Amino acid sequence: MMKPAILMTGPGRLSKSKRTATLLALAICCLFPGAAYSQGAAFFIDLFSEPFSFPTPNQCSSQSVVTSGLHTPVKLTFTQHGNLLVAEAGDGPNTGRISLVDPANGHRRTLLDGLPSGFVPPSNSTSGPSGLAMRGRTLYITIGAGDSTLPGAALNTRIANPNPSSPIFSSVLAVDFTPHVEQTTEGFNLTWADQLALHNGSEVSLDNGGGDQIKVRLLADFPDYLPEPRKDEANNVRAPDPFGLVIAANQLYIVDSESNSIRIVEIQTGGTTTLTNFAPVSAGHFPAEAIPVGIRFFGDQLLVSLLTSYPFPTGGAQVRIVDPATGSDEPFITGLTTAVDVLPIRGRGRTSEFLTLELSADMQSGTPGRLRRYTSPDAAPTVIADCLNMSTSMARDERTGALYITEIFTGRIVKVDASTFSSGNNVFGFEPQPITARSQK
Repeated sequence: MMKPAILMTGPGRLSKSKRTATLLALAICCLFPGAAYSQGAAFFIDLFSEPFSFPTPNQCSSQSVVTSGLHTPVKLTFTQHGNLLVAEAGDGPNTGRISLVDPANGHRRTLLDGLPSGFVPPSNSTSGPSGLAMRGRTLYITIGAGDSTLPGAALNTRIANPNPSSPIFSSVLAVDFTPHVEQTTEGFNLTWADQLALHNGSEVSLDNGGGDQIKVRLLADFPDYLPEPRKDEANNVRAPDPFGLVIAANQLYIVDSESNSIRIVEIQTGGTTTLTNFAPVSAGHFPAEAIPVGIRFFGDQLLVSLLTSYPFPTGGAQVRIVDPATGSDEPFITGLTTAVDVLPIRGRGRTSEFLTLELSADMQSGTPGRLRRYTSPDAAPTVIADCLNMSTSMARDERTGALYITEIFTGRIVKVDASTFSSGNNVFGFEPQPITARSQK
């Protein structure tokens, strides 16, 4: 990806608050490369000439830290046995990891280490495991673009990296493991030789030395990059960046944050198709990339969270509803700023309500992320938590109704009690299963 440049409205140095907000925007642009695309910039500065740090918001009274020390946690989900599975992008080349976390005590164990990951210049943020979903005893993992591309010579351009850290960036892996492995394992490791074997079409069996095994296979391998020539950079490319998935029937629905699309992967064959492409969204004086980063089922429809791109206009992000049969999409929840996740819940009278998660409530001022509740898509929202630190995904414990949220740069999982968003004796949090998935059971 390109070296992100930061837009200024005039010459001179930024104030402390503006530097904080700008650094936050830069970090997001490195995490989601497409988010750095913008037009009409006047003055640019390189923030890495000075040592800046991220602000840490005060912890909400309804929020507690479950675990810390994770390596860039991006997404999480629950297993059938009540453990949290966490996709971690890692902290260097091929340090991507899937962790098991006990939500009761925060104890972390490694399920699978050595997954593809790579540094994304210029901040050396990592891109690797980016999404996960589980059916039965098979875990499906999306792997991001990693370091498949390098900054081009012209502003906001990228060129192919001739020596990427992994041969299987921009892919989907399937991992089979038993309940015994889930409950007892201290970790399996994927080597470079294993990655090459997967790339060449072989299934890999890993042994932890204690008699347990897991099996890993490459279900789908998207191109590392696609040509997108420009007048100022003939070799400009765009790297597919799968960033989350859901399962229905025999298909995976995957959001690609770089291609601004939803891709379908056939579980039985690994065949891929594109369901829909998202158009740019309005961002003040110029269009912004849509940047789809979260996907959920709501009934038999898909809800997709659009982060949008720099300068992340307040109210410019949204959740769109997509018909998986036709690919048609339309606005569902609007007025967001940096949408990363949405969770359908069941409210009083079994009506549907929604929780939305945002990286920041206002990128221009560098304010913390927030969790909000909508009693209907067009209702005025209620703020549940406004002190989240770069949160990227949420999962709900069906037994207690509590929410668990990843914070990507702090390396934490935080918990928000169900009582914070309950109504009378009815605890919110029921996520409807997709009709297409229910019919297969």
